[in-house]
Amino acid sequence: MTSSSETGAGSGRGTGPEPRVLGDARALAADPPLPSGVLWKLAEGGRQLDANLVRLAPGARIETHTEPNLDVLVLVVSGNGVLGKGARDEGEPLTEGALVWLPHGSTRSVTAGAAGLAYLTVHRRRPGMQIRSHGGAPA
Repeated sequence: MTSSSETGAGSGRGTGPEPRVLGDARALAADPPLPSGVLWKLAEGGRQLDANLVRLAPGARIETHTEPNLDVLVLVVSGNGVLGKGARDEGEPLTEGALVWLPHGSTRSVTAGAAGLAYLTVHRRRPGMQIRSHGGAPA
């Protein structure tokens, strides 16, 4: 074990926000099942990331879509399902522990299996809406 003087703690260098545990994704996913929806979302101020823990009921589906701007990282927390890839919606099995990268511009869908599906998504925070002039420049 290292002392605080060895790690630099207390030296004035680490005066920013403190890292902290936000919750237990497995425990949230194990709560009495809701039909489908967001179980948790990252809401801390000043963050650069967005994250959501989402549950899909058995057989529920997120229809085929394309995210043009954001890479998304997905971690399957519980259950099973299928990731549809590309315009032909080619199926890739999803099981607990699967770590999936959805690059921006990719076309995908998600369908929950018989056990339902709970997964964590993480991506860069979307910029807020801006009022723009008729020519497209910020007002």
